[in-house]
Amino acid sequence: MIREYFRPLPVIGLTQGARLYRPARPLPERVTLESPAIEVMTDLRQYPALTIEPDASIDAANAKMIWHGVRLLFIADLRDRILGLITATDILGEKPIQAAQDRRVPSSEVLVREIMTPRERLEAISMEELRGVKVGHVLSTLQLASRQHAIVVEVREPSFHETLTMLSQPTQFQTVRGLFSATQIARQLGLQLDSPGAATTFAELEALLSH
Repeated sequence: MIREYFRPLPVIGLTQGARLYRPARPLPERVTLESPAIEVMTDLRQYPALTIEPDASIDAANAKMIWHGVRLLFIADLRDRILGLITATDILGEKPIQAAQDRRVPSSEVLVREIMTPRERLEAISMEELRGVKVGHVLSTLQLASRQHAIVVEVREPSFHETLTMLSQPTQFQTVRGLFSATQIARQLGLQLDSPGAATTFAELEALLSH
């Protein structure tokens, strides 16, 4: 019955030597401070962003990070709009203890939304700013902000039709395109860090790079 309406597609045999598809631009194993910044950016077009619900427990968030080998999760709504983010440092730091004390509950009952960094407090780098930028510039930016991660966004102006329907909405559209991680950059620089905190990360980087 279906074939009466939909023509079957032609098929071919799978030849010897057929290979799996790999991303066109995997991150290089080694870079220097003079390498293009784009070489240390995790491109979310190739590596899908990992998310978690705001009402999930921090234990669930921590387990997801460990399972996927990451230290950051985005929090998004059902329309993929960013609500905030949570990092391993958030979970392993003082925030859960304070949240548990405030609500008088065990730390296992603390929720992601209670310790995440909300969108209103997040800053990002525009993809346009990465033209000609080097790895050293990214590390300098992270160090200035005392953060281990930086979000990269694509920005576009709304069309005329969108402007008419936006009313009080933002005047630009942003899509999170990538992510910089101090730990990932250190790994690509060939450096082994011992501590996960932002301050110790950059202190170790400074010491290791000075040798």
